[in-house]
Amino acid sequence: MSKRDYYEVLGVKNNATQVELKKSYRRLAMKYHPDRNPGDEKAEAQFKEVKEAYEVLSDEHKRAAYDQFGHAGLDGAAGMGGAGFGGGGGAGFSDIFESVFGDMFGGGGGRGGGGKSRVYRGADLRYDLGLTLEEAVAGTEVKIRIPSQSKCGACNGSGAKKGSAPVTCSTCGGNGQVRMQQGFFSVQQTCPTCHGQGQMIKEPCPACGGDGRIQEHKTLSVQVPAGVDNGDRIRLSGEGEMGANGGPAGDLYVQINVKTHPIFTREESHLFCEVPISIATATLGGELEVPTLGGRVVLKVPTETQTGKVFRLHGKGVKPVRGGPVGDLHCKVVLETPVRLTAQQKELLKAFDDSMKESNMPHSPKSQSWLDKVKNFFEEFKV
Repeated sequence: MSKRDYYEVLGVKNNATQVELKKSYRRLAMKYHPDRNPGDEKAEAQFKEVKEAYEVLSDEHKRAAYDQFGHAGLDGAAGMGGAGFGGGGGAGFSDIFESVFGDMFGGGGGRGGGGKSRVYRGADLRYDLGLTLEEAVAGTEVKIRIPSQSKCGACNGSGAKKGSAPVTCSTCGGNGQVRMQQGFFSVQQTCPTCHGQGQMIKEPCPACGGDGRIQEHKTLSVQVPAGVDNGDRIRLSGEGEMGANGGPAGDLYVQINVKTHPIFTREESHLFCEVPISIATATLGGELEVPTLGGRVVLKVPTETQTGKVFRLHGKGVKPVRGGPVGDLHCKVVLETPVRLTAQQKELLKAFDDSMKESNMPHSPKSQSWLDKVKNFFEEFKV
Protein backbone atom coordinates (compact mmCIF):
# COMPACT_ATOMS: atom_id res chain seq x y z
CA MET A 1 0.00 0.00 0.00
CA SER A 2 1.47 3.33 -1.04
CA LYS A 3 2.04 6.00 1.58
CA ARG A 4 0.18 9.27 1.52
CA ASP A 5 2.00 12.53 0.94
CA TYR A 6 3.43 13.73 4.27
CA TYR A 7 2.24 17.31 3.73
CA GLU A 8 -1.26 15.95 3.05
CA VAL A 9 -1.07 13.84 6.22
CA LEU A 10 -0.33 16.92 8.32
CA GLY A 11 -2.74 19.10 6.39
CA VAL A 12 -0.17 21.76 5.47
CA LYS A 13 1.33 23.18 2.29
CA ASN A 14 4.74 22.08 1.07
CA ASN A 15 6.22 25.47 2.02
CA ALA A 16 4.96 25.30 5.60
CA THR A 17 7.25 26.65 8.31
CA GLN A 18 8.44 24.58 11.26
CA VAL A 19 6.04 26.49 13.49
CA GLU A 20 3.13 25.56 11.23
CA LEU A 21 4.25 21.94 11.09
CA LYS A 22 4.49 21.70 14.85
CA LYS A 23 1.10 23.33 15.37
CA SER A 24 -0.58 20.92 12.96
CA TYR A 25 1.20 17.94 14.46
CA ARG A 26 0.10 18.84 17.98
CA ARG A 27 -3.51 19.12 16.87
CA LEU A 28 -3.55 15.81 14.99
CA ALA A 29 -1.54 13.93 17.61
CA MET A 30 -3.99 15.01 20.31
CA LYS A 31 -6.90 13.97 18.08
CA TYR A 32 -5.61 10.46 17.25
CA HIS A 33 -3.65 9.67 20.42
CA PRO A 34 -4.44 6.12 21.67
CA ASP A 35 -5.24 7.41 25.16
CA ARG A 36 -8.10 9.39 23.67
CA ASN A 37 -9.14 6.52 21.36
CA PRO A 38 -8.76 3.30 23.38
CA GLY A 39 -9.14 0.17 21.23
CA ASP A 40 -9.48 2.17 18.00
CA GLU A 41 -6.95 0.58 15.63
CA LYS A 42 -7.73 3.07 12.87
CA ALA A 43 -6.95 6.03 15.14
CA GLU A 44 -3.73 4.35 16.24
CA ALA A 45 -2.71 3.85 12.61
CA GLN A 46 -3.47 7.49 11.84
CA PHE A 47 -1.48 8.58 14.88
CA LYS A 48 1.53 6.59 13.65
CA GLU A 49 1.13 8.11 10.18
CA VAL A 50 1.01 11.64 11.61
CA LYS A 51 4.03 11.00 13.81
CA GLU A 52 6.03 9.56 10.91
CA ALA A 53 5.17 12.54 8.68
CA TYR A 54 6.24 15.04 11.33
CA GLU A 55 9.43 13.11 12.07
CA VAL A 56 10.48 13.54 8.44
CA LEU A 57 9.34 17.10 7.81
CA SER A 58 10.72 18.47 11.09
CA ASP A 59 14.22 17.27 10.10
CA GLU A 60 15.69 19.62 7.46
CA HIS A 61 17.87 16.90 5.88
CA LYS A 62 15.07 14.34 5.66
CA ARG A 63 12.68 17.00 4.43
CA ALA A 64 15.07 18.06 1.68
CA ALA A 65 15.45 14.44 0.54
CA TYR A 66 11.67 13.94 0.65
CA ASP A 67 10.98 17.16 -1.29
CA GLN A 68 13.37 16.07 -4.05
CA PHE A 69 12.73 12.32 -4.30
CA GLY A 70 9.52 11.68 -2.37
CA HIS A 71 9.27 8.53 -0.24
CA ALA A 72 11.99 6.90 -2.33
CA GLY A 73 14.47 9.45 -1.04
CA LEU A 74 13.95 8.14 2.49
CA ASP A 75 14.84 4.49 1.87
CA GLY A 76 17.31 3.45 4.53
CA ALA A 77 16.99 6.74 6.41
CA ALA A 78 16.97 6.55 10.16
CA GLY A 79 13.50 6.52 11.65
CA MET A 80 11.67 5.31 8.52
CA GLY A 81 9.59 2.21 8.00
CA GLY A 82 9.10 1.17 11.61
CA ALA A 83 8.66 4.30 13.61
CA GLY A 84 5.97 3.08 15.94
CA PHE A 85 5.61 3.01 19.71
CA GLY A 86 9.07 2.13 20.93
CA GLY A 87 9.74 -0.19 17.99
CA GLY A 88 13.09 -0.94 16.50
CA GLY A 89 13.63 1.50 13.62
CA GLY A 90 15.00 4.95 14.36
CA ALA A 91 13.52 7.55 16.69
CA GLY A 92 11.00 6.09 19.12
CA PHE A 93 7.86 7.62 20.55
CA SER A 94 9.68 9.64 23.22
CA ASP A 95 12.20 11.09 20.74
CA ILE A 96 9.61 12.85 18.61
CA PHE A 97 6.41 13.12 20.65
CA GLU A 98 7.94 14.26 23.96
CA SER A 99 9.86 17.06 22.23
CA VAL A 100 6.48 18.62 21.45
CA PHE A 101 4.37 17.66 24.49
CA GLY A 102 6.97 17.49 27.31
CA ASP A 103 5.87 15.28 30.23
CA MET A 104 2.34 14.70 28.89
CA PHE A 105 1.34 11.17 27.80
CA GLY A 106 4.32 9.55 29.51
CA GLY A 107 7.20 11.83 28.50
CA GLY A 108 10.41 11.19 30.44
CA GLY A 109 12.41 14.28 29.50
CA GLY A 110 16.04 13.43 30.08
CA ARG A 111 15.58 9.98 31.67
CA GLY A 112 16.88 6.71 30.44
CA GLY A 113 14.94 3.47 30.77
CA GLY A 114 14.99 1.07 33.67
CA GLY A 115 14.66 3.64 36.44
CA LYS A 116 18.08 5.23 35.92
CA SER A 117 18.74 8.56 37.63
CA ARG A 118 18.54 11.74 35.62
CA VAL A 119 21.80 12.98 34.17
CA TYR A 120 22.38 16.73 34.21
CA ARG A 121 25.08 18.85 32.62
CA GLY A 122 26.89 21.06 35.09
CA ALA A 123 26.29 24.80 35.14
CA ASP A 124 28.58 27.22 33.32
CA LEU A 125 30.70 29.47 35.52
CA ARG A 126 32.16 32.96 35.07
CA TYR A 127 35.46 34.38 36.29
CA ASP A 128 36.30 38.10 36.00
CA LEU A 129 39.96 38.54 35.05
CA GLY A 130 41.55 41.96 35.42
CA LEU A 131 44.40 42.77 33.01
CA THR A 132 46.61 45.77 32.38
CA LEU A 133 46.48 47.29 28.92
CA GLU A 134 49.99 45.97 28.26
CA GLU A 135 48.93 42.42 29.14
CA ALA A 136 45.81 42.62 26.99
CA VAL A 137 47.72 43.93 23.98
CA ALA A 138 50.71 41.58 24.20
CA GLY A 139 48.92 38.50 25.54
CA THR A 140 49.89 36.64 28.68
CA GLU A 141 49.43 33.50 30.74
CA VAL A 142 47.56 33.87 34.02
CA LYS A 143 47.00 31.41 36.87
CA ILE A 144 43.54 31.60 38.42
CA ARG A 145 42.11 29.80 41.43
CA ILE A 146 38.42 29.00 41.31
CA PRO A 147 35.94 27.02 43.44
CA SER A 148 34.97 23.69 41.91
CA GLN A 149 32.99 20.57 42.64
CA SER A 150 34.39 17.06 42.45
CA LYS A 151 33.06 13.59 43.10
CA CYS A 152 32.87 12.79 46.78
CA GLY A 153 35.53 10.23 47.62
CA ALA A 154 33.77 9.02 50.76
CA CYS A 155 30.70 7.75 48.87
CA ASN A 156 32.23 7.57 45.37
CA GLY A 157 29.61 10.01 44.16
CA SER A 158 26.55 7.93 45.19
CA GLY A 159 25.51 10.31 47.96
CA ALA A 160 24.86 7.38 50.31
CA LYS A 161 26.74 6.76 53.55
CA LYS A 162 29.60 4.28 53.28
CA GLY A 163 28.25 0.77 53.67
CA SER A 164 24.80 1.74 52.41
CA ALA A 165 23.35 2.39 48.98
CA PRO A 166 20.47 4.32 47.42
CA VAL A 167 17.17 2.41 47.44
CA THR A 168 14.41 2.33 44.85
CA CYS A 169 11.77 4.98 45.38
CA SER A 170 8.63 3.38 46.81
CA THR A 171 6.32 5.98 45.26
CA CYS A 172 7.28 5.59 41.61
CA GLY A 173 8.95 2.18 41.77
CA GLY A 174 12.20 3.58 40.40
CA ASN A 175 10.63 5.11 37.31
CA GLY A 176 11.10 8.69 38.48
CA GLN A 177 7.61 9.65 37.37
CA VAL A 178 4.04 8.94 38.38
CA ARG A 179 1.03 8.65 36.09
CA MET A 180 -2.18 10.52 36.81
CA GLN A 181 -5.48 10.12 34.99
CA GLN A 182 -7.20 13.41 34.16
CA GLY A 183 -10.35 12.68 32.20
CA PHE A 184 -9.34 11.12 28.90
CA PHE A 185 -5.73 12.33 29.40
CA SER A 186 -3.13 10.14 31.02
CA VAL A 187 -0.62 12.63 32.38
CA GLN A 188 2.78 11.60 33.63
CA GLN A 189 4.54 13.87 36.11
CA THR A 190 7.83 13.95 37.99
CA CYS A 191 7.68 11.91 41.18
CA PRO A 192 7.26 14.26 44.16
CA THR A 193 9.11 11.91 46.49
CA CYS A 194 12.40 11.33 44.65
CA HIS A 195 12.12 14.37 42.35
CA GLY A 196 12.63 12.25 39.25
CA GLN A 197 15.72 10.39 40.44
CA GLY A 198 14.02 7.00 40.84
CA GLN A 199 16.08 6.44 43.95
CA MET A 200 16.13 7.62 47.55
CA ILE A 201 19.02 7.99 49.97
CA LYS A 202 18.00 6.95 53.46
CA GLU A 203 21.46 7.41 54.97
CA PRO A 204 23.17 10.42 53.35
CA CYS A 205 26.94 10.56 53.17
CA PRO A 206 28.18 12.84 56.00
CA ALA A 207 30.97 14.21 53.80
CA CYS A 208 28.76 15.56 51.00
CA GLY A 209 25.33 15.56 52.63
CA GLY A 210 23.94 13.17 50.04
CA ASP A 211 24.81 15.32 47.03
CA GLY A 212 27.65 13.08 45.83
CA ARG A 213 29.81 16.16 45.20
CA ILE A 214 32.11 18.18 47.42
CA GLN A 215 33.33 21.76 47.15
CA GLU A 216 37.02 22.29 46.44
CA HIS A 217 39.33 24.77 44.72
CA LYS A 218 41.48 24.28 41.66
CA THR A 219 44.13 26.33 39.89
CA LEU A 220 43.88 26.79 36.13
CA SER A 221 46.24 28.29 33.59
CA VAL A 222 44.55 30.76 31.24
CA GLN A 223 46.25 31.58 27.95
CA VAL A 224 45.21 35.13 27.10
CA PRO A 225 45.74 35.78 23.37
CA ALA A 226 47.29 39.06 22.22
CA GLY A 227 44.85 41.82 21.39
CA VAL A 228 41.95 40.95 23.69
CA ASP A 229 39.75 43.86 24.69
CA ASN A 230 37.46 44.76 27.53
CA GLY A 231 34.40 42.47 27.54
CA ASP A 232 36.00 39.62 25.55
CA ARG A 233 35.49 36.09 26.91
CA ILE A 234 37.73 33.04 26.93
CA ARG A 235 35.96 29.67 27.20
CA LEU A 236 37.57 26.83 29.11
CA SER A 237 35.62 23.75 28.07
CA GLY A 238 34.66 21.35 30.86
CA GLU A 239 36.02 23.56 33.64
CA GLY A 240 32.61 24.65 34.92
CA GLU A 241 30.44 23.03 37.54
CA MET A 242 30.47 19.24 37.78
CA GLY A 243 27.47 17.48 36.25
CA ALA A 244 25.00 15.47 38.31
CA ASN A 245 24.79 11.68 38.14
CA GLY A 246 27.72 11.40 35.78
CA GLY A 247 26.62 14.24 33.51
CA PRO A 248 29.23 16.35 31.69
CA ALA A 249 30.75 19.37 33.38
CA GLY A 250 29.82 22.87 32.31
CA ASP A 251 32.24 25.43 30.88
CA LEU A 252 34.15 28.24 32.53
CA TYR A 253 33.97 31.66 30.87
CA VAL A 254 36.81 34.03 31.71
CA GLN A 255 35.56 37.61 31.31
CA ILE A 256 38.27 40.11 30.39
CA ASN A 257 38.29 43.43 32.25
CA VAL A 258 41.06 45.80 31.12
CA LYS A 259 42.17 48.25 33.80
CA THR A 260 42.33 52.00 33.17
CA HIS A 261 45.75 53.05 31.85
CA PRO A 262 47.43 56.23 33.13
CA ILE A 263 48.46 57.34 29.61
CA PHE A 264 46.53 55.51 26.90
CA THR A 265 42.90 54.89 26.10
CA ARG A 266 41.86 52.27 23.59
CA GLU A 267 39.14 52.22 20.94
CA GLU A 268 39.13 48.91 19.05
CA SER A 269 42.61 48.67 17.45
CA HIS A 270 43.62 52.30 18.02
CA LEU A 271 45.30 53.96 21.00
CA PHE A 272 44.92 57.59 22.06
CA CYS A 273 46.94 59.83 24.35
CA GLU A 274 47.47 63.50 25.15
CA VAL A 275 50.95 65.06 25.03
CA PRO A 276 51.60 68.37 26.82
CA ILE A 277 53.59 70.86 24.78
CA SER A 278 55.21 74.18 25.71
CA ILE A 279 54.53 77.53 24.03
CA ALA A 280 58.08 77.65 22.71
CA THR A 281 57.95 74.17 21.15
CA ALA A 282 54.52 74.78 19.67
CA THR A 283 55.68 78.08 18.16
CA LEU A 284 59.19 77.24 17.03
CA GLY A 285 58.78 73.52 16.45
CA GLY A 286 60.92 70.81 17.87
CA GLU A 287 60.98 67.18 18.93
CA LEU A 288 59.03 65.39 21.66
CA GLU A 289 59.56 61.95 23.18
CA VAL A 290 56.29 60.04 23.03
CA PRO A 291 55.68 56.72 24.83
CA THR A 292 54.23 53.76 22.97
CA LEU A 293 53.51 50.21 24.14
CA GLY A 294 56.60 49.16 22.20
CA GLY A 295 58.93 51.81 23.61
CA ARG A 296 59.67 55.51 23.12
CA VAL A 297 59.54 57.25 19.76
CA VAL A 298 60.44 60.80 18.71
CA LEU A 299 57.61 62.98 17.45
CA LYS A 300 58.61 65.90 15.23
CA VAL A 301 56.50 68.98 15.94
CA PRO A 302 56.31 71.51 13.07
CA THR A 303 56.40 75.25 13.70
CA GLU A 304 53.19 77.08 14.59
CA THR A 305 51.48 73.94 15.90
CA GLN A 306 48.13 74.70 17.50
CA THR A 307 46.80 73.07 20.64
CA GLY A 308 44.56 70.09 19.92
CA LYS A 309 46.54 69.04 16.84
CA VAL A 310 46.52 65.23 16.50
CA PHE A 311 49.54 63.35 15.20
CA ARG A 312 49.07 59.77 14.03
CA LEU A 313 51.82 57.22 14.56
CA HIS A 314 51.07 54.46 12.08
CA GLY A 315 51.19 50.87 13.36
CA LYS A 316 51.75 51.83 17.00
CA GLY A 317 48.31 50.67 18.14
CA VAL A 318 46.93 47.18 18.75
CA LYS A 319 46.67 44.10 16.57
CA PRO A 320 43.08 42.87 17.06
CA VAL A 321 42.64 39.40 18.52
CA ARG A 322 40.24 38.44 15.71
CA GLY A 323 42.63 39.51 12.97
CA GLY A 324 43.08 42.61 10.90
CA PRO A 325 45.74 45.33 10.56
CA VAL A 326 47.53 46.85 13.52
CA GLY A 327 45.93 50.09 14.66
CA ASP A 328 47.56 53.51 15.10
CA LEU A 329 48.54 55.69 18.03
CA HIS A 330 46.86 59.09 17.96
CA CYS A 331 48.77 61.74 19.92
CA LYS A 332 46.90 64.97 20.70
CA VAL A 333 49.18 67.86 21.68
CA VAL A 334 47.83 70.13 24.41
CA LEU A 335 49.39 73.55 24.89
CA GLU A 336 50.52 73.97 28.49
CA THR A 337 50.41 77.43 30.09
CA PRO A 338 53.54 78.09 32.15
CA VAL A 339 53.05 78.53 35.91
CA ARG A 340 55.08 80.01 38.81
CA LEU A 341 56.89 82.53 36.61
CA THR A 342 59.61 84.73 38.06
CA ALA A 343 59.39 88.51 37.82
CA GLN A 344 61.91 88.53 35.01
CA GLN A 345 59.98 85.88 33.08
CA LYS A 346 56.78 87.85 33.47
CA GLU A 347 58.47 91.01 32.15
CA LEU A 348 59.85 89.11 29.16
CA LEU A 349 56.45 87.63 28.45
CA LYS A 350 54.76 91.05 28.67
CA ALA A 351 57.37 92.58 26.36
CA PHE A 352 56.76 89.75 23.92
CA ASP A 353 53.00 90.32 24.05
CA ASP A 354 53.47 94.06 23.47
CA SER A 355 55.65 93.40 20.44
CA MET A 356 52.96 91.09 19.06
CA LYS A 357 50.34 93.83 19.39
CA GLU A 358 52.56 96.45 17.78
CA SER A 359 53.20 94.24 14.80
CA ASN A 360 50.87 94.37 11.83
CA MET A 361 51.34 90.65 11.13
CA PRO A 362 48.40 88.30 11.81
CA HIS A 363 50.17 86.31 14.55
CA SER A 364 46.91 84.94 15.98
CA PRO A 365 44.63 84.13 13.04
CA LYS A 366 42.10 82.17 15.11
CA SER A 367 41.85 84.91 17.71
CA GLN A 368 41.36 87.58 15.06
CA SER A 369 38.73 85.45 13.33
CA TRP A 370 36.87 84.98 16.62
CA LEU A 371 37.00 88.74 17.38
CA ASP A 372 35.56 89.48 13.94
CA LYS A 373 32.69 87.09 14.60
CA VAL A 374 32.00 88.75 17.97
CA LYS A 375 32.01 92.18 16.35
CA ASN A 376 29.54 91.07 13.67
CA PHE A 377 27.32 89.49 16.31
CA PHE A 378 26.98 92.71 18.30
CA GLU A 379 26.39 94.75 15.18
CA GLU A 380 23.56 92.43 14.15
CA PHE A 381 22.24 92.49 17.70
CA LYS A 382 21.92 96.30 17.59
CA VAL A 383 19.89 96.09 14.41
